[in-house]
Amino acid sequence: MRLDHEYMRHVIRSGDPESLLNDLMSAYGDEVWRYARVLAGRDDAADEIAQDVFWKAYLHLASFRGESSVKTWLLAITRRTALNYRRSAFVRKVTLAGLLGPKGAHRSAEETVMERQAERELWDIVLALPARYREAIVLEAHYGLSYREMAELLGVSEGTVKSRLHRARSKVERARKELDRE
Repeated sequence: MRLDHEYMRHVIRSGDPESLLNDLMSAYGDEVWRYARVLAGRDDAADEIAQDVFWKAYLHLASFRGESSVKTWLLAITRRTALNYRRSAFVRKVTLAGLLGPKGAHRSAEETVMERQAERELWDIVLALPARYREAIVLEAHYGLSYREMAELLGVSEGTVKSRLHRARSKVERARKELDRE
């Protein structure tokens, strides 16, 4: 279920914001939590951040202007909340386990182990990137945001988003080649 601006306005006018909050959590709860997990680095922190995100969204439902998608609006709140969380706590190692989704069912045990090892190596490379590159790759690869949506969320121009993605991909490719040589 994806929610749009008109639906949100209708529910707000109907005087049932709790219903809208439930709809928002049903539609976007997993995505908000995963993004919070990427930014915060821990499950318990992601739980807190996601809860704060939906509380903030609830408090500011009327301020949603529809200039971005509901998903982008919620991810922007998630980003600000997670960055504030990170500022208030010591920096944690981010792990991306579980973000890649389920794999095919008819693989041998050896193929599964090899694939998981390759994924771990790739994510280790991504995690070693500077935050601005790491975040751009996750927003594109996992969340499928457009350049425009990423630019809005990150508070930068689309050109900056394209540049960060290009540099991030180049850094990942160089690191993979170095691993292959070892």
